[in-house]
Amino acid sequence: MSRVCELTGKKAMVGNNVSHAMNKTKRRFDANLIKKRFYIPEEDKWVTLKVSTSALKTINKIGMDAMLKEARAKGFYK
Repeated sequence: MSRVCELTGKKAMVGNNVSHAMNKTKRRFDANLIKKRFYIPEEDKWVTLKVSTSALKTINKIGMDAMLKEARAKGFYK
């Protein structure tokens, strides 16, 4: 399974490690993802999602229903 947030679509970025001598080597900046179970009351079921920590903060702020509605509108969660 890929390292992509299932609600926001966040994924890894590519950049450089830069040494003191300004030598550059490629590296990946992975998204900060966690696996978490959520209860969806309108469907009366539990789902396990791989979400970024910023998405988790948004869920705590606006609620799971609003977050799912937003993700479905953007096409990330079906």
